[in-house]
Amino acid sequence: MIDGFNRTIDYIRLSVTDRCNLRCRYCMPPDGISCLPMREILTYEEIEHLCRIFADLGIRKVKITGGEPFVRKNICHLIRRIKQIPGMSGLMGVLDEKAAGEVWTYEECTAYVDHIHEAGLECEVIASVNVHEDIKLGLPSRDEYIDNYRQTVARLGQAGVKVICYNFMPVFDWTRTDLAKPRFDGATVLAYDQSIIDCITDPQAFADRIQQGAGDFEMAGWEPERMAELKKLFAQYASVSHEDLFRNLQYFLKAVIPVCEQYDVKLAIHPDDPPWDIFGLPRICTNAENVRRILSLVVSPYDGLTLCSGSVSSNPCNDIPAMGREFGAQGRIHFAHVRNIRFTGPGQFEEAAHFSGDGSLDLYEIMKAYHDVGFDGYIRPDHGRMIWDEQGRAGYGLYDRALGAVYLSGLWEALEKGSK
Repeated sequence: MIDGFNRTIDYIRLSVTDRCNLRCRYCMPPDGISCLPMREILTYEEIEHLCRIFADLGIRKVKITGGEPFVRKNICHLIRRIKQIPGMSGLMGVLDEKAAGEVWTYEECTAYVDHIHEAGLECEVIASVNVHEDIKLGLPSRDEYIDNYRQTVARLGQAGVKVICYNFMPVFDWTRTDLAKPRFDGATVLAYDQSIIDCITDPQAFADRIQQGAGDFEMAGWEPERMAELKKLFAQYASVSHEDLFRNLQYFLKAVIPVCEQYDVKLAIHPDDPPWDIFGLPRICTNAENVRRILSLVVSPYDGLTLCSGSVSSNPCNDIPAMGREFGAQGRIHFAHVRNIRFTGPGQFEEAAHFSGDGSLDLYEIMKAYHDVGFDGYIRPDHGRMIWDEQGRAGYGLYDRALGAVYLSGLWEALEKGSK
């Protein structure tokens, strides 16, 4: 789908291999992993066929993931073939091969993006460059990690990246209590139940449970190197208040945003998910009031928001269309994650299909808010059900997000034509 500013808004993720030529301690277990036999991995012809089907349905950008995608033989040939599919224009990058705080060099950034550019595709959004815990904690060592972050921003800017999504959640990234809750339609979804969280006295046991539920897939935001330090991190955060976190975020932004301005890269903070404190850890990107405060910490058009409808709306008091209009009109939303959730009780919700009738959110009103303010950022479908017996990283199934992209495309087309 193309919006009024001639930009694409639809994405899918395709894993082309589970193999990797790196042995990073935070990713690869000491004993290695059991790789799938090649007969169980999609052939290039099958991948291209899928891309053609999804392109006909409105998909415009493909995220090539792995493993390490470039260890698969002739991967550049596949990328060139994807480019030849009508409607495909770009890939959205994911920098998750290094631990938070490490520098992505100029050579690594350009190699990552150039492989995509050589096929005639765009790579303008990176999700995400994670923030080291020492920065959030405000430790003396934060300056080293902030300098590393500044270097990575500069290198990505030199490589042509326009938006970097990040979050400032202490310890845990997005949190769920069930990675595969069965639904009435036979699908499984991510789900959250605050009553389960309230009964947990050992966060380490909870983290182990999440990792076990993820199977062979590493959960974004739950990287092994972070989980290995849980006891230490909880002790460090014991004295960190919400005000401390605001101050530490401002310190970080004051150092990084000037580099963003210099290299024309917009920084977009992702809301906390769920948007309230968990396990006694403070969370600050939780509602419109706090977002206003965050965006006032450093007043720059390069300092902005990734407005995620599912994350913010898990608190029913938050009004996503209103936030879209307010912050979109200010030009401070740089990236929009549009998805649906279903409320199942107080402090309880589960992921849903993007179709409004399947959940509790009105996606038409959400998309209309973006359309009404002339939104010129990037939009993507996000999360969803695991359907059609797909096996993959929980919450990031390909098929349901492809359906979501088509649904969002239809909403946008209706808004475009209805406004003429």
